[in-house]
Amino acid sequence: MATRPPGAPPAPSPRARRDLYLVKSLVHASEILWAFQHSGETLRLRDVMDRTGFGKGMCFRLLYTLHHCGFLEKVEGHRYRLTSEIRRRKRYRIGYAGQGQDSSFGREVHASLVRAAERERVELIVVDNRYQPKVALRNAELLIREGVHLIIEFQTDEAAAPAIASKYFEANLPMIAIDIPHPGATYFGANNYEAGLLAGRYLARWARQHWNGQVDEILLVELVRAGALPQARMRGIGTGIREVLHESVNTPVISIDGDGQFKTSLERVRRHLRGSTARYVLVGAANDPSALGAARAFQEAGRAETCAIVGQNAEPDARAELRQPRTPLVGSVGYFPEKYGDGLIRLALDILARRPVPPAVFVRHHLITPENVDHFYPNDALLGVETYAGY
Repeated sequence: MATRPPGAPPAPSPRARRDLYLVKSLVHASEILWAFQHSGETLRLRDVMDRTGFGKGMCFRLLYTLHHCGFLEKVEGHRYRLTSEIRRRKRYRIGYAGQGQDSSFGREVHASLVRAAERERVELIVVDNRYQPKVALRNAELLIREGVHLIIEFQTDEAAAPAIASKYFEANLPMIAIDIPHPGATYFGANNYEAGLLAGRYLARWARQHWNGQVDEILLVELVRAGALPQARMRGIGTGIREVLHESVNTPVISIDGDGQFKTSLERVRRHLRGSTARYVLVGAANDPSALGAARAFQEAGRAETCAIVGQNAEPDARAELRQPRTPLVGSVGYFPEKYGDGLIRLALDILARRPVPPAVFVRHHLITPENVDHFYPNDALLGVETYAGY
């Protein structure tokens, strides 16, 4: 088996090789250049074949072309060497403090980051914050000791953000914060108010179509500890409903803190329903686990037919639920976590190269519904996406 020289980045992944935008001949030529560990090293054709894994004919043609273009020179004994030191991009080490693997959103972000880091030849050091601020603080200290060049932080507790950010600031480490702002960090993630508006407007249109606009209660399942910015999506939900259903101005609005988790949302919505007599209820949830927990509570109470729920994220669990008949989940605002990795790694490399970057990079949102879920995610069945395990 061919071996790569020490310090060289990994060969392009099969996914990268299938990228329609890649010029394969240039990829192959770059592999030849990477076979040389420094400008003074001389290699025979056989040496280059061993280090790249290319066949003799292909390897010879690439060497001949690179010599013709001036990147390589021939030396005695049928050897080649670099004509000058090729300016190589430093192989960065990026720390990723993930939110956790309990939700499909966290798993999707993690998987997309791993793919993007591999494609861009970035070393990704991953730790799990486990949805706990104390763990996130310990992970910050760990990543600093690991000598990473930049941090991508994904933790939900706004109250812990200043302490975490302070550690990275003292270590002179640039930071990107996913979805929850951290002092001094470049923000990457949701356009929260816009995402809320999408949800609210859709809920109101759904109520007009199915209930002739009658709404007895608006229930917001919030994520209080995430802080003010994610709270903007809840304000957007209320505004979106009122924009479409002007008669809902006097409709009671009930807020419940579901903590962004399925079980907590299930228990607290279940408790609320024991004392609620509202018939037609619109539910706006801070994320999909909260939406699924609320849906389960309404189903248990035999009231699924008289509620409509919209979540946030359109993560795999929610997409699976949208495909179920008679589900009270009527939509989820898409954040497309499977694409986060590409955007995050591009942003990280721009920061590390000291290129100007905006203070916030927002993802684009679309409302995912039972009618369009297969259009946006046609491969879910092939990937084995199933209904939420606790649902």
